[in-house]
Amino acid sequence: MKVAQPKPFTFKGGNRAILLLHGFTGNSADVRMLGRYLEKRGYTSHAIHMKGHGVPPEELVHTGPEDWWKDVQEGYHQLKEMGYDEIAVAGLSLGGVFSLKLGYTLPVKGIIPMCAPMYIKSEEAMYKGVLAYAEKYKKWEGKDKDQIAEEMEKFKETPMDTLKALQELNREVRENLDMIYTPTFVVQARHDEMINTDSANMIHNEVESDHKKLKWYEESGHVITLDKERDQLHEDIYKFLEELDWNE
Repeated sequence: MKVAQPKPFTFKGGNRAILLLHGFTGNSADVRMLGRYLEKRGYTSHAIHMKGHGVPPEELVHTGPEDWWKDVQEGYHQLKEMGYDEIAVAGLSLGGVFSLKLGYTLPVKGIIPMCAPMYIKSEEAMYKGVLAYAEKYKKWEGKDKDQIAEEMEKFKETPMDTLKALQELNREVRENLDMIYTPTFVVQARHDEMINTDSANMIHNEVESDHKKLKWYEESGHVITLDKERDQLHEDIYKFLEELDWNE
């Protein structure tokens, strides 16, 4: 069955630009509603797809943080090429980790990490998550049970070097949090089943910006952008962006 894949998007709403970053095993659909909300309030949002995401899971395991970091930087430079001089960045999960990395690497106006892990619970938990994602993707493609079972057995034989590389990325960003002086709004779901939620406290405490805040969302899980408090999240992100010192 032919399925329509989510695509990267650019919603042009004004001169202030926001780079939106999805999570590990996610895609631009994770941040699409946020992008539309910000567009209506005068912000331009640009969401990328990191390599190996939004495509069959077999492609994901042959990519890693180095590929994705290139994609993040390309997304930033695409906005620059479109004429946007001032760029804020918001990212979910892995995208949140990259939003922080962007904060100590390139000039950004503000950083919004959402449910961003600073340490992984365990490689085994991540591995189970990748397998669950792969199975869900194959069901979404409309494959029958036998075909899915056969493909999953083959998939399990694929080396998952990506998981170790992800742990290394988290360590690197964790060690550089005190290099961030950009205004930062840390978003964390209370019922986040995927990460160690103390990551949010660590980010908030270690970032050196004078303009920083942490908000817990008491009714939400890991994919907070699609959960029941998303409307409140949209409002809070907009309010934070409005507090920034934009040139226009």
